[in-house]
Amino acid sequence: MHPEPLFYIFGQGVYAYGICMAVGIIACFGFLLFTLWYKKFNEQATDAVLIIGVLGTAFGIFMAMLVQSILNYAANPEGGFRLAGMTFMGGLIGGVTSFLAVWNLYVYVIARRTKIKLLQYNMNAGLTDALPFIPIGIAIAHAFGRLGCLMAGCCYGVEAEWGLQCAAPHGYTLPVNVVPTQLFEMCFLLVLAGVMALLYFRFKFNYNFGVYAIAYGIWRFIIEFFRDDDRGALILGLQPSQFWSILMVLIGVGYFFLQYYLLRKLMKHPELQAKKEKITSELVPIVGETIIIDEDGVELLSNGADKPVERLTGPAERPYLAEAEISRIVPGEKETSETELNEKPTDEGEV
Repeated sequence: MHPEPLFYIFGQGVYAYGICMAVGIIACFGFLLFTLWYKKFNEQATDAVLIIGVLGTAFGIFMAMLVQSILNYAANPEGGFRLAGMTFMGGLIGGVTSFLAVWNLYVYVIARRTKIKLLQYNMNAGLTDALPFIPIGIAIAHAFGRLGCLMAGCCYGVEAEWGLQCAAPHGYTLPVNVVPTQLFEMCFLLVLAGVMALLYFRFKFNYNFGVYAIAYGIWRFIIEFFRDDDRGALILGLQPSQFWSILMVLIGVGYFFLQYYLLRKLMKHPELQAKKEKITSELVPIVGETIIIDEDGVELLSNGADKPVERLTGPAERPYLAEAEISRIVPGEKETSETELNEKPTDEGEV
């Protein structure tokens, strides 16, 4: 691959690994920005997700380095402790934990007490509305990160004649052919991101966080058997990533129950709010009638009728109203009783 610097800027080498990471992060936030716009998150909700997301990403990168350094030190204390290397599992745990911590700090502490207008809580959506699509962005960024691993020659697989050449991997003095586990994982993550995007945008599926945790946890547990790079000390006889993979699967299963019994009730559905506002703005003002909009944007009457409200465009265009519908008063006309409304109009001359 290409572990050497591609070029230099002010004497500092720029590596393919770093470029792939940067492209992945930009692609992730580009996707999030599009989805926030598509789902009608207002400006404050969008800013909160993106800004806290950037903080979570930065802390996640730091944790990826810290956790790997701790594992390296545990495996070889004689080598001393130094901040080097990265592990995705450490970054994921650090990033998600810091994102949740900062988000809840802002929502439940800062926004409720601050007098600064920009920091006050005026969001039309919450974290529960963003959780279904955030894992898609994570998978996209991770896929580009795995491409960087392939270029850098890390996270490689066991030696195989049919494999790809890796530049002097751990335990070897010359380049050898190894199983391209980085390439396999990159393809898996792109497919996973595509499946989650299809479920979310096409089928309005809100359990993607659980899908991601379970799918990636199982994949990572299996692919670890084919890797041959140095990953640090074992945990309970398992590779560190296999141990964390088991926890990911358990968290993913738990999330399905959490989403079903609690989180879905806290979702604000900003896209439906926008649809409701649009429908309501097009309605002729009605006195004494309550309009209910279901989650698909269908207008329901206050007495439970599932027939969309028929708008009156003028005195000459009075539609026939079924018994299930309630009487209304149209501005500029006298009050019409329910009996009168239930009488179908007759053509001129008809007796």
